[in-house]
Amino acid sequence: MNLPHGFLSGRFQFRAIECRRRPWEVPIRILLIEDDDEIAKRLASGLDPEGFRVERTDNGEDGFALGVGEMFDAVILDLGLPGMQGLAVLHRWRLQRCDVPVLILSAQGTWTEKVEGLNSGADDYITKPFHIPEVAARLKALIRRKSGSAVPTINHNGVCLDTISGRAIVQGNEVDLTASELRMLTYFMLRPGRLISQNELSEQLYALENSAESNTIEVYISRLRRKLGRDFITTVRGLGYRMS
Repeated sequence: MNLPHGFLSGRFQFRAIECRRRPWEVPIRILLIEDDDEIAKRLASGLDPEGFRVERTDNGEDGFALGVGEMFDAVILDLGLPGMQGLAVLHRWRLQRCDVPVLILSAQGTWTEKVEGLNSGADDYITKPFHIPEVAARLKALIRRKSGSAVPTINHNGVCLDTISGRAIVQGNEVDLTASELRMLTYFMLRPGRLISQNELSEQLYALENSAESNTIEVYISRLRRKLGRDFITTVRGLGYRMS
């Protein structure tokens, strides 16, 4: 299979032809830094049905630049990379206060190497060979912890969202939300306090749909405010939206 090149050398983006995501799930943006093509293809094809959108680079230098220059929900990081070793990438990220959750995936599996990786700022560590469901589960756990919740249920300002069942509860009452409204709510709930632009919402929420117009985003924001509370999502003029 020929892989399309992105604007950085060695960077590829994978998309599965058939997606089995639940209708309310938002694609989770993952940076994969892995120089082995077969492992990268396996991860990309296996993680897509689990709700992940995988972008890959095959060397440490580009991986470092992407980590500080773009917004990802989590990173899968190999240690034995060309250009810059994985631990060096991780150490430089943390020095620059890049706090993206990092899952190390490496053939180097001794306990001393795991300790070194975790002490360098990694959030979790899996050794090769690996199982895709375990990788997916650990990534989701890392992202939930980053949002302030270690369990699938997320609570914020009187709104409770079950990311597994797609049920939203407001002040003890279940709220009827469409699949697109649930996608948007999930995106905000996993990123509390973060400023989110219209372009980011369009790219992430409508990657699987035909419409990504800005006025569509505004319509869904308005609907969520009516159902969840007028002040639940605030507008930052000229910049985007933030969950209050």
